[in-house]
This record gives sequence, structure tokens and C-alpha cells, in this order.
Amino acid sequence: MDIQKRIDQLMEQMTLEEKASLCSGLDFWHTKPIERLGIPSVMMTDGPHGMRKEDNSDTSLGMKRSVPATCFPPAVTCASTWNPDLIYQMGAAMADEARDQEVITILGPGTNIKRSPKGGRNFEYYSEDPYLAGHLAASFINGVQSKGIGTSLKHYAVNSQEYLRMSISEVVDERTFRELYLPAFEYAIKEAQPAQVMCSYNRINGVFSSDNHYLLTQILRDEWGFKGIVVSDWGATNDRVQGIRAGMDLEMPSSYGEGDKKIVKAVQEGVLKEEELDTVARRMLAYILRYAPEVTPDFNYDYTQSHRLARRIATEGAVLLKNEGNLLPLTKGENVAIIGALAQESRYQGSGSSLIVPKQLVHLPQVLAEANQPYEYAAGYTLEGDGFDQKLLDEAVALAKKHDKVVLFVGLTSNYESEGFDRENLDIPRGHTQLIKAVREVCPHVAIVLVGGAPVTTDWAADADAVINMYLAGECAGEAYYDLLFGDVCPSGKLAETYPIAATDFVGDPYFHGGPRTVEHREGLFVGYRYYDTAKKEVRFPFGHGLSYTKFEYSDLEVSAARIYDDETLEVRCTVRNVGERDGAEIVQLYVRDNESTPFRPDKELKGFQKVFLAAGESKQVRFTLDKRSFAYYKVA
Repeated sequence: MDIQKRIDQLMEQMTLEEKASLCSGLDFWHTKPIERLGIPSVMMTDGPHGMRKEDNSDTSLGMKRSVPATCFPPAVTCASTWNPDLIYQMGAAMADEARDQEVITILGPGTNIKRSPKGGRNFEYYSEDPYLAGHLAASFINGVQSKGIGTSLKHYAVNSQEYLRMSISEVVDERTFRELYLPAFEYAIKEAQPAQVMCSYNRINGVFSSDNHYLLTQILRDEWGFKGIVVSDWGATNDRVQGIRAGMDLEMPSSYGEGDKKIVKAVQEGVLKEEELDTVARRMLAYILRYAPEVTPDFNYDYTQSHRLARRIATEGAVLLKNEGNLLPLTKGENVAIIGALAQESRYQGSGSSLIVPKQLVHLPQVLAEANQPYEYAAGYTLEGDGFDQKLLDEAVALAKKHDKVVLFVGLTSNYESEGFDRENLDIPRGHTQLIKAVREVCPHVAIVLVGGAPVTTDWAADADAVINMYLAGECAGEAYYDLLFGDVCPSGKLAETYPIAATDFVGDPYFHGGPRTVEHREGLFVGYRYYDTAKKEVRFPFGHGLSYTKFEYSDLEVSAARIYDDETLEVRCTVRNVGERDGAEIVQLYVRDNESTPFRPDKELKGFQKVFLAAGESKQVRFTLDKRSFAYYKVA
């Protein structure tokens, strides 16, 4: 039967109480069933970078142990691949794992703009740029939903910090809201139509996202044409009746009937029109009936496919920040000193609700052993506190003295970044910086592998010949480290965020956090490279930066017209050639600048990108199409 006809039939048979029951969860992860009408319960679960289905056999309180699944690299690493096709494949693989685990909606992707590098949840978001974030989010959604599994685009909107996230009001002007914080969501909605949009905890200009009619109905549905349901972030519901009016369909997790009672009472007393409830109930029925799990008892997924894909994402997402004297790649078979506890015990994902139990976690020592690659190891620091341990430092220095080349693993440990709190500064642990300085004094050639989910201060980079930023590499971390350090893969990632010299360099830093009631976005549009480029402010590593083991040349730049009008488009073409001796990939980035603007504009804005794989000596033409929106600004009037 046609879903719409089925919905019409069900609506005629449902009582007021049953309609209200669809508006909140059965428990932590399921919608409520209505058994007498054959309406099933469906399950959703955390999963921006892997399935986190809770294990029902775990009887502990709080966040329960989850069923093992592929731990893909988090969004920060995915973004630095600049490869939408690869992120589509990741989504499709996660959908297969969801079907294997009988889950019908994956709670992701996270698409919020990284306002400040101090944001505690930055590892779970793609970029400081809405164009890049929106295209990657749309690719992930399309990949998942191509297999009949739903997604939940989150956290809508302006979820810029963890500090007081349940109550803080993000005060942001309308133009900044429209040009910076909404476009990633807008593009993902229009290009991919996720099953859900998840509203954020915070207020926006004084109104909770879950109560915000302007956000959830006027913009999301009326302007952008969103067809799915809006779900609250877990515990983000403020006023359940106002939420119905605003367009917030599903309260999660279960309020154990309290929210339903409020809805029923509001209808009975004439405070809420039953037609408003009917609108929400219809959307919930459409969601449940579309995504109700198919009976596929013979479905068995081969998780080794996902593991291989995760390895590719980890290597494509690594960013070679520096490589003086071509220290990297290392020569296979040459004995090398590997120093740093993060080499032996990989930090491969962020902390918080997205914590995945990996199906097949691989650390670097295992890979080196399998490859018969000789090496010597020293921890150099602990993974507790600031990491400093004089005995471990002395052991590391003694080892470094014996070697011409040393690879140091340093970065952010789990107590330095996590969902739930923002970072106070951008420093890596003291034990790591002391190690870098001490080793450099005794060893002529030092390569650093940087691990972590967000920008850090890198004054210590001057003491290294090479720095490769692995971000958080997922369950294949050890394999990805080996692939890149020893040249099996040519680095091709580029930064999707700016690495400032200091956190205080960002013009909005004095206003980040705010509190106790509001946080003001006084920097307006000037977030990330939009600020640093416009202010001509020096940075350590710029947005879009990333080196390679090979070299590329650009030529034959052509633009099809000087201006475009109305629905016309503009074509931009160039040729890229791999002039090095290794096969590799280059990310071509296209920016626009308004030379004659009366309103203030950023110095430049990303409006196109394409990843091109080229064999040594090969060349390809790259084409971009720009439309009116590519050059537009939001005129508040």
C-alpha cells in the first residue's frame, strides 16, 4: 500500500493519546510502537563515525558497553580528505553495519561550524568552512541512505561550544547566522534529505532550538523543503507543547509518558490545536513506515570491507604539514627509533557519546612486526595528566642518541579534549613538548606524528624536520601510520581548519565561552580563515594546507565570463600535472573574492574543490561551475 494512504488510514483510527505517544521515545533508543494498529518500534543509535549500539547484556548504569563495529576516522579526519566520494563510501558501509545490527537510523553526521579551535567537540565536526562541511555531510547522508538506512543531521544549530551547552544562548546576528552557521545544513538538506535533523541543546538569540519555530519550520521546512522529522538531542527538549508548535517532532530519550501527558492536556484544554499535533504525528508515521526494518535474516556483513575502507580514509585524511629535506618517507628495512606512548597505544577516536568499540583495532607495533620492520621503542611520557615522567624522558633520550632518525608520536590525550568540556588553551601535554625538545638536542633528524582531534599550538614544529598530522585515525591507526611513514601511501590530505600561532590570535577568542546566560559572536562572519586572511594575520598552518611526497603544477587557468546574471553559471577550468616521481593526489581549491563590495565581505571564500588522483607525469583538466549563490551575500533587509 502507498505510504500516504496507509498514514491516512492510521490517522483515522488513532486516539489522541496514541498520536501523542508517537512524539516521544519508548526508551533511550526506540520510538514507541502502537501494537493494535501494527505500528512498529524502530531503533536509532549514535554513529557519526561508527555504530554505537548499546549491548543489552550490560546492566551497568550510565553509558553502556556497545556492540563492536568498525571505528572509522572521526569527522575531523574525514574532512581533511576533501573527498566526498570516499565519505559516500563510508556512509554506505556504515549503513550495511546498521542493517547487520538491526538499527534503522544513524545519529550523524555532525555538521556544526568550528567557531573556535578550543571547542571540545571539534573532532566530531567537519570544518570551519560551511561549503566544505555541507558537501561532505551531503555525501555521508547520501551514502547511508542509499542502503535504506536513515541519518540524523546534527546539531541544528550554532552548537559552538560545550560550556553550558544545555542553557547558553548563542547570540549571533542574522547575516552571520545565514552565511556561516546555516549553509552547511542547508546544502545537506537540499542535496540529501536526511531522515532526521537533530536540534541542538542551546538557545539561539534567547530561544531554545527545540522551541524555535523560526529555525525548525520557517527556515528548515518552508525555505529549504525538509521532509523528514526533527528529533531533540538527548535531553534537549525544553517546553514539549511549544516544541510541537515549533516543529520538533520526537523527544528523545523517553520522558516515560510525561511529555505525552502535557501534549494531551494542551489539546484537551484548547492550548494546542489537534491539527498541530496531527502534523507531527503524520511526519512520525512517515518516518517509521519508511524506515521500519526489513526482515533480512540471511543478511551478514563482512566487516573486513569496512576495515579496508577505514584504512584508506585514515591515510587520505592525514596532512603532511612539514617535510624539510624530504625526511619522510622513511626507508624500509632501516632500523628506526619510535618514541612516544601514543605510538604503542593509538588514540584513534574522540571521547564522549561517539565512543565506538572497534571491531579490529590495530596498533603500530603489530604492523611493524608483520612487516619485519626493525625498530626500537621508548614511551617518553605517560598518558596520564601532563604526561611528564623524568625516567621515561631519560630513557627516550638515551634511545634517540643511538639513532640518526627518530619518529616522535605526540599530541592530545583523551583528558585534553572530549565532548562535555572545551579546551582552556591549545597546548599539547608538557611531557610531549619536553620530549620533543630533549630528543632534538641529541638527534639530527626528527619526524613528528601529531595525534589529536583539533588544532594545537606548534611552536615545537621548529624542532622537527617533518610533521605529519594524523588527527584521529580510527581503528586502522597503526596501519595508516605505517602506510604513510614508509611511503606505501603518498599524503594527500589538507587542513579543513586553521592552525593559529596562538588561540588568542582569533578575534573572537575573548568572547568564546561567555556565560552564564549568553555567548556573543562578536566576530560575526570572521571565523577561521575568513578572519586570518582578511586581517592579514599570520598563522602556523593555513586552512587548505597540506604537502605531498610528490609535486604538482597548475596551468591553463580559464574563466568563461567576466560576470553572471540571474540563473547563468560561470565555468572555471585549469590543468593540474603531477611533475614528481610518485603517484599522488592533489586537492584543487577554488575561492572567490568580491573586489567591489559595499557590504563588508571576507577576503575570500571557498566555493569549489576537487580531489584529483594523478600518476607520476599525468595531467588532468579540472572544471568548476559557479552559480549566482557562489557570489552572494545575505542581505538582511
